[in-house]
Amino acid sequence: MAILLYVAAFLTVSLGIAHSYLGEKYILIRLFRRENLPRIFGDQEFTRRTLRFAWHITTVAWIGLAALLVHAGRGDLTVPGTLRIIGVTAIISGLFPIIFTRGRHLAWIVLFAIGGISLWCSAF
Repeated sequence: MAILLYVAAFLTVSLGIAHSYLGEKYILIRLFRRENLPRIFGDQEFTRRTLRFAWHITTVAWIGLAALLVHAGRGDLTVPGTLRIIGVTAIISGLFPIIFTRGRHLAWIVLFAIGGISLWCSAF
C-alpha cells in the first residue's frame, strides 16, 4: 500500500508542476497580453499579480497534499505531523501574495494565521 501512496504523491507533485508551468505558458502569459483586464485597486498590474499568485498557490497546496501522502505511506501520519504539514503549507502559501502583490492582497494575513495556529497546535 505504501508504494501506491508514494506514486500518488509523485503524481500530485507532477500535476502541480505541470499546472504551474503550462498555466503560465499557455494561459497567464496570453491573458496578460490583453489590455482589457479589470483594474483592481486602480491598476492592471495588481490584477496580473493577483491572478499569478492565485494560479501558482494551487501547486503549493498540491505539494502539501503530496507531503501528507508520503507520511501516510511511511505510516507516521499523526495529528501533530498533519498539523505541521498544514502549517508549513499555509505559511508558504502566504508568501505568494506578499511576493506577487507586494503585500497588497491581504490573503497573506489569513494564511499566516492558519499556518501559525496549525503549527502552534501541533506542539500540543
